Amino acid sequence: MKPKIHPKYKPVQFTCSCGNVIETLATIDSTHIEICNECHPFYTGKQKLIDTAGRVERFRKRYAKAGKES
Repeated sequence: MKPKIHPKYKPVQFTCSCGNVIETLATIDSTHIEICNECHPFYTGKQKLIDTAGRVERFRKRYAKAGKES
């Protein structure tokens, strides 16, 4: 690695809208973020599937039928 060309890593805090504080190392200053792993629906398990035009139900029927034939 070449000397004196790499950015300096420093301890920073990222603060989420939900109040969660994440401490890590980064090249930027401390900042505010809108969403984190504590409040994101995908990670909390509160995400809901939106079934448009019955696609999920058709998928389940098709593969339930395929499983019985084998």
